[in-house]
Amino acid sequence: MVSTHEFNRFKGNFVKPLLFVFGSFILGILACSNQPSITRAGDYASYFDDEWARQKFWDDGLAEVATYQAQRVVYNKVRQFDYTLITVKEDFNKAYNVKTDDYRRQDLFPVIKVNEFARIPTENYPYHYLTSLFFKRENPIILHKLTSSSQEWCGNTFKAITYNGNGFTYAFNSYWDNQGAGEIALKERALFEDQLPYTLRSLKFKANLTFQAPVYELQQTSKASPPQLYQATFQVSEAKEFTEETWLVTVQFAPDKQSQYWFSKKYPNALLRQKAYDGRTLELKNIRRYAYWQH
Repeated sequence: MVSTHEFNRFKGNFVKPLLFVFGSFILGILACSNQPSITRAGDYASYFDDEWARQKFWDDGLAEVATYQAQRVVYNKVRQFDYTLITVKEDFNKAYNVKTDDYRRQDLFPVIKVNEFARIPTENYPYHYLTSLFFKRENPIILHKLTSSSQEWCGNTFKAITYNGNGFTYAFNSYWDNQGAGEIALKERALFEDQLPYTLRSLKFKANLTFQAPVYELQQTSKASPPQLYQATFQVSEAKEFTEETWLVTVQFAPDKQSQYWFSKKYPNALLRQKAYDGRTLELKNIRRYAYWQH
């Protein structure tokens, strides 16, 4: 039989540490209450505006053509060149999953096309890159389709990535050994680094907004290896470097890989500047709306 003295001693030895742990837990919650919230991967959709591309702004039949002063490291040397971002609404048909020529079809759906073009000169020959990204108009987050090609004197490479409802189908044809032609499944429904200049424009911008999202590495390259998947952290802040009001989005792909994107606060939130972890930079030179396909 346990005496009253022994019971009180047991109660003190057990309850006091328990109260200390519980109190520390509560204090920890209170201490973190003023910190930016971090969301789980997959919960980031709520931070984007799915109405962003459905504004009448995109219904005028014109394309937004933005030209940037750019640089990229090629053969261990910084190369200067012009980089063009073209953003325009198109109508796709389901039969071929491309822009339609027949607008009487019953299987049409609207997309936003983003073309990213670069011609990079080097001492021996130029590099050409064209990446085309397509998003369903109501969804600026999930990539519907991506094609990316590179051409230079060593060869050409082509990639086609399409959303299949869960992840992505990645088909490729590369001139690199151990790659060649093939198809792989990307099972994670993630963002792509190539789409960030467009998708980040649709953020519900506010200072100190912080969240996490999975991001596949850049596809605008000549390689066709399985892309690395980053668990990236995004943080929004107000920028002071420009005469106009600007948002800065910092993306931490890995401890040693950080990129920054500057966007106008005024709709349609044009990309003004980009600095990537691998030395790629963009600085807006001019932006205008016109039908570039008409001659």
